[in-house]
Amino acid sequence: MVSSDQRRRQLAREKFERQQQRREEARRRTRRLTVVIASVVAVAAIVGVGSYLALDDDGKKDKSDAAASASPSASPSASESSAPEPALKIDKKAKYTMSLKTSQGDVAFTMDAAKTPHTTNSFKSLADKGFFDGTKCHRLTTQGIFVLQCGDPKGDGTGGPGYTIPDENLTALGKAGKDGTVTYPAGTVAMANTGQAHTGGSQFFLVYKDSKLPPTYTPFGTMDDASLKAVKDIGAAGVAGGAADGAPKKAVDISKAAVDKS
Repeated sequence: MVSSDQRRRQLAREKFERQQQRREEARRRTRRLTVVIASVVAVAAIVGVGSYLALDDDGKKDKSDAAASASPSASPSASESSAPEPALKIDKKAKYTMSLKTSQGDVAFTMDAAKTPHTTNSFKSLADKGFFDGTKCHRLTTQGIFVLQCGDPKGDGTGGPGYTIPDENLTALGKAGKDGTVTYPAGTVAMANTGQAHTGGSQFFLVYKDSKLPPTYTPFGTMDDASLKAVKDIGAAGVAGGAADGAPKKAVDISKAAVDKS
């Protein structure tokens, strides 16, 4: 007999797999269109419209599946992932704290440079440049998985810093169970990605309630109690329009982000 909780998790996994397949198809279409643009400049405008429609169609399909759950995915275009990641300058023996001043209160989390040096270094580099200032947490999920997703300068799930960083610390949460997932505990901060290995950029998610996910998202931070409560309050308010996946009803605007050595 399958319990309702097991059924919800099954639906979440099935939706996760459908999303990744659609996003991969969209990325392949984008890469093909990029080749056409490079070789046939005269039709660049037409190809650009085609690319927009391909990505838009994928987004519409995602919304139609909101009854299950959503993966903490990020889908930057190929052109946004061509630059090298920042040179490694952090102290791997130290811990760093990222502080976010938001419209719903302050949120802070510690990062372990020894276990996630590339992620920690990238976030410090981006924060020092003001990359996160003036952005918003664009996505909240309230069913299946419970996360608030932030870090996208475009605010629609497709933005990034122009480079990708390697996955790190993927065994930290233990071995995956028979369902292929591990528990990301409440308070965890992890990297969003495209569904493929080593595709993290600037988007990250804050787990406000234990969530089962495949162990493919770099867990790199832990919120303090006050920050977790603030994110729980955002989650409790729900998603705009009453859906289970979408923009949070309580808009979360980040006015300032900073990373300090602790």
